[in-house]
Amino acid sequence: MDEKWMNLYNYSMDMLNPHEVSRNMYVGSVAAAILTKKGNIYTGICIDTSSSLGMCAERNALSTMLTNNENNIDKVLSVYKDGKVMPPCGACREFMMQLGADEKNIEILLDNNGKTAKLKDLMPEYPY
Repeated sequence: MDEKWMNLYNYSMDMLNPHEVSRNMYVGSVAAAILTKKGNIYTGICIDTSSSLGMCAERNALSTMLTNNENNIDKVLSVYKDGKVMPPCGACREFMMQLGADEKNIEILLDNNGKTAKLKDLMPEYPY
């Protein structure tokens, strides 16, 4: 993993804090960090609920990025509470594809060994 990925990994690991908020909500078992083309880093944690109202860590970070008037992503990294890097789910991939700012070339870390893929390669049948 190169220095940029390690930096994002460390941001994500610092965000992990799995805990129960209430009997219906558990948060923080997955964390994500996004590096924008401007060089800013946005983070998010997963929010798991007993209904479908939860949010993935990636979309949480993306929402914060959008709140700060950015939408040009360079890199995305997600990590589980055990430190294992994991790729974003299909809903998060679709969310990123709809950003419309060179979204196809967003680089995603797939594992702890440094394997990466462009978002377009994770969505091969997407109607660009």
